[in-house]
Amino acid sequence: MDLLLNFEISITLFLQNLGAWLAGPFQAISFLATEEFFILILPLVFWSIDSLMGLRMAIMLVVSGSVNYYFKMIFHSPRPFWYDASVKSYSHETSFGIPSGHAQNSASQFGTMAATVRKKGFTIAMLVVIFLVGLSRLYLGMHFLRDVLAGWLLGGLLVWLYMSFEKKVAQWLTSKSLATQILLSFVLGIVLILLGFGSQALSATWQMPAEWINNAALTGGAVPDPFNMEGVITLGGVAFGFLSGYAIWVKKFGQPKALGSVVKRFARYLVGIVGVIALYLGLKMLFPEEPLMLGYILRFVRYTLIGLWVTYFAPLIFKKLKLEK
Repeated sequence: MDLLLNFEISITLFLQNLGAWLAGPFQAISFLATEEFFILILPLVFWSIDSLMGLRMAIMLVVSGSVNYYFKMIFHSPRPFWYDASVKSYSHETSFGIPSGHAQNSASQFGTMAATVRKKGFTIAMLVVIFLVGLSRLYLGMHFLRDVLAGWLLGGLLVWLYMSFEKKVAQWLTSKSLATQILLSFVLGIVLILLGFGSQALSATWQMPAEWINNAALTGGAVPDPFNMEGVITLGGVAFGFLSGYAIWVKKFGQPKALGSVVKRFARYLVGIVGVIALYLGLKMLFPEEPLMLGYILRFVRYTLIGLWVTYFAPLIFKKLKLEK
């Protein structure tokens, strides 16, 4: 095992020895698979480009992010800069290594976009982005090669499963009442969170090697904090807010469609993103993080409201401002 890890460390060191000038470009590429990027891009897709694609990407973000957390809890795998202090840390990551969340997010999100558009040129472009995101994680010292490969594999598998079962699940859901759909959205969000707590509980007796913490400090990297639950709470809130808001909108107004001129599409995004930023930053400042359980509950509420804003309240404002067509 150590021999294999050392071989993968040599790959990271080879890439980093190409020069520190690559840190900036690879950090920018890596940003394309972060929570912050998708908070900005998902509403744009849903409101102004293709509502179906936006819905698929939101569902995939929730499912893929949750699955990634559960697998990290199973493997307890280190990051390269935890394992070897000679690896430079060019990013801020505190969770376990395998599977790479950035690689999995890029494969699932950009893979979903490619599966929706279904054009050869666009698919090739998305594959290039997915590859570059994975490469960036190696260079930045955040992941071993195995982490990236596992992330790509899981992301691609989730896209295939989603596209295979979307029609059947959608038909089943639309046969339910609005109240049932909202309840199911809430149950999904809570189940994702409970699975997170459950996977964490399985690691109750596991002890992190002191060497990992020391190496992270030596490289200037972030202190390992792999059992942080904030990410899972976020995904649970997004799932409940986004899907329940979508169900309410469909019940009242039918399937949303990103129609209208370029000017109106751009205006929708400008109006809507102000609300997203206000909820994201404003509630972050207003809601306390301690005590911990209260902080988790308020985080769930915060991201539920963001999801509701994207699928219901912002489109309602667009309609009143006559920006929806």
